[in-house]
Amino acid sequence: MKKYLSSVRTSRRLMAAVVVGTALSALGGEAKAAQADPSTDAVTDISKYCQVCWRNARLDPDSWPDCTQEVLVRLLQTVQPDKWAGLLKQDENEDRREFLRAIDAVKKRTQRVRKTSGLAEEVADRRYAPEAARNELHEELAKASHKVLSQRQQQILRLTCDGWSVPEIAQELSTTVERVSDEKYKAIRKLRKELHA
Repeated sequence: MKKYLSSVRTSRRLMAAVVVGTALSALGGEAKAAQADPSTDAVTDISKYCQVCWRNARLDPDSWPDCTQEVLVRLLQTVQPDKWAGLLKQDENEDRREFLRAIDAVKKRTQRVRKTSGLAEEVADRRYAPEAARNELHEELAKASHKVLSQRQQQILRLTCDGWSVPEIAQELSTTVERVSDEKYKAIRKLRKELHA
């Protein structure tokens, strides 16, 4: 679903860029339109360069066209289309820096999405499981927590499950926020290790 929504957003941006480009070319006449539009060679070269970047970043090949499209949309927003042909030259200028920033931003966003989506697939959603299954899970967690966690870690996790924020827990336990976060992280790591064993 997220991939679909991202694709829809990207398509909307591209469509907006096309509409704006068409409107500008209609207003400026054919001579200005030829000047303002990037050459097809420049777009092809930029696309090939982007594909190499996506391959080197080990992004999923299915996401390459969307990532390239997003870079092109960002370029439309920041770099004059008549300067696109010079973006791949080694000359260090502001337009080339904008191009590299666009590639880097898209790459990082895609990698973040991949990391978080991998986590979501790992964890089963048990909210809608039958009550017996939820009770069994709670018993299993209680046994594991008594076995591997300190009293303080158990208390922090219990308060977290009850909806308390880290600053509230720190105030309740008369300790620092950093200490609570550290204990919570260690407790979850211990539980994960115990349950996977």
